[in-house]
Amino acid sequence: MDELEIDAVAEVELDDPVLVEGLPGVGHVGSLAVEHLLEELEGDSTLVRRIYSHEFPPQVSVEDGVSELTCAKLHAVTVPDGRDLLLLSGDHQAQTNEGHYVLTDAFLDVAEEFGASEVYALGGVPTGELIDEYAVVGAVSDESMLEALEDVGVEFREDEPAGGIVGVSGLMLGLGERRGFEAACLMGETSGYLVDPKSARAVLEVLADRLDFDLEYESLDERADEMEDVIGKIQEMEQQQQMDVPTDDDLRYIG
Repeated sequence: MDELEIDAVAEVELDDPVLVEGLPGVGHVGSLAVEHLLEELEGDSTLVRRIYSHEFPPQVSVEDGVSELTCAKLHAVTVPDGRDLLLLSGDHQAQTNEGHYVLTDAFLDVAEEFGASEVYALGGVPTGELIDEYAVVGAVSDESMLEALEDVGVEFREDEPAGGIVGVSGLMLGLGERRGFEAACLMGETSGYLVDPKSARAVLEVLADRLDFDLEYESLDERADEMEDVIGKIQEMEQQQQMDVPTDDDLRYIG
């Protein structure tokens, strides 16, 4: 296999499509969001490209005993009365700095091929603590995009995220701008410790408002409830550990 291979699985005609990227990252927010889009829009989606690369980990996934070489996938989704979508998903990002550049260029090549000129990278921004209200923080490749995203609730904060945006999501903005794409990154606040379906829902609600399509969230909410149970058990364990810590009086002895 060559270092990079793009398999053309199918060809479809799309109406002014938007590339939406959701690869694994903080809280798996982006990957959960795109996974939910694929689940909810399954009847209108078509797998159009598989992208293989030496930059992915050397492994296969296995489902029902059948293996598949690690790759990124792009699904085309037709949206009635709205702009079509090109959804980028996968289980891994590149393992090297160079690989992030190579793969992002490949993803943008496919986007150009299908006529996309706008990109939304989805991800999470860590808060370091559990939160109840989920804000969506944004970054854009051009100032002209700010107002429309602020109108749907995206917050643009000075010097945040601290340290910038790394990986494919960041390069979608940087390389995308150099290639003439309008690109935005939508980042849901998340603790950064656990998979976060609530943050993914917050990001999807903003995206759906911006691109004007309808979405159901029942399955994502069920996953959120499961994570709430996990968080509750973790908190109980932490409280129990604090109660079991010996006090100064406990440590006194006669001898």
